[in-house]
Parts: sequence; structure tokens; C-alpha cells
Amino acid sequence: MNTSNPIPIAIIDDHTLFRQGLISLLSEFPEVDIIFEASDGQDMQQRFSTARTIPEVLLMDITMPVMDGFAATAWVRQHYPDIHVLALSMREDDKAIIRMLRSGAGGYLLKESKALELLNAIKTIREHGHFLNDLVTLRLLRNLQSNAGSGADLELSNNELKFLQLCCSELTYKEIADQMNLSPHTIDNYRQEIFQRFNIKSRTGLVLFALRNELISL
Repeated sequence: MNTSNPIPIAIIDDHTLFRQGLISLLSEFPEVDIIFEASDGQDMQQRFSTARTIPEVLLMDITMPVMDGFAATAWVRQHYPDIHVLALSMREDDKAIIRMLRSGAGGYLLKESKALELLNAIKTIREHGHFLNDLVTLRLLRNLQSNAGSGADLELSNNELKFLQLCCSELTYKEIADQMNLSPHTIDNYRQEIFQRFNIKSRTGLVLFALRNELISL
């Protein structure tokens, strides 16, 4: 992927004035190229068929008629798995944030965010596959519980599953090693093995992976 070219993006939001304002704002940045706008998930599906190119990042609202952001994000994940979805919403409730991440979003940003933070989020999610700012990360971590799936379908050992679930807490890797009564070297091996097996690149990626595979829950 050539990161020197403008990032092709699309905006999905049911408020026309907000879309127009966002387009005007982002048009000032040469780093992005707005491919299309859509008023909801169903409109987005139709726009894909006529788009001059496939966007790499979608700015996705949640509360929309016909097809909301949860359903639209899940559809994108199924049909265009290489596209990154950045939720852009006024909703601050923890369940909405986590449900969007479970649906396939790689990041979550509040609409009150500043322009440069949005631009940084677009760049980050395009480069790394995810973007979680400090506010959302803290809200996410405080709500996670390690009591959901068994990991059997992913062929995770009991220790690997426990490690993955503890990674979704605020514990450091050293503290995880202490809690599991294992050496830091063994924990490093678990991390590298899971990173390689599931193409994960960071601890944030581990959290998103655990969420989407229902290894942790609210």
C-alpha cells in the first residue's frame, strides 16, 4: 500500500448538514480523498457499485435509518474485509462503543473531536488497522470481563486464552506473567505466537481480536 497517496475515504451519516460540513473540513487536507458520501448503510451499499474506486477508510455514524452503523459495519467486514471502519458518533455509552468494535470497526471517535484528531485517526487506522483514543480505551478496559468464549474454534490453549483475556485488562505484560505464574519469556512467546498466527500487530489489536471473537464480554 502506497501511503504517500491520498487516503480514499467515504462518509456514512444520515445528517446532510454534518456530512457537508465534514466534507468541507476534510477537503482542506490533501492527505484524504473523499470517494463518496451515503445517508445510511443501504445507501452505502449502492454507492459501492458506482464508486470510482474503493475507499480504504469509512467514517461511520451509528444511529441511522434503514441500516444503522452496526449492521453496515458488519456488512463491510463481510464483503470488504480490507476496508477500515472508523466509527464517528455522538454516542458515548460503553455498550455502543464495544458493539461497534465487535461489529468490525477498527476505531471509535466522538463527533466533538477536533479536525486534526480525526485526520490522525484516519491515518492511523489506515496504517495500523485500528485507532482507539485514550478516552475510548479507558472506557473499554473498565468494562471488559474475561468470561466469554472458550477459544476452542481458534485452537487456543488454555494458557493462550488466559493470556489473551488478561491482555484486555490494564495489567502490564510483566504483571500478566506474575498472575499466570509464568516467566516473562513465556509470555513473550505467547504474544509473538498469537501475533503471527492471527496477523495481529499490537496490544490494541489483541483487544479487538478478543472482542470480535467473543473471548471477552461486558
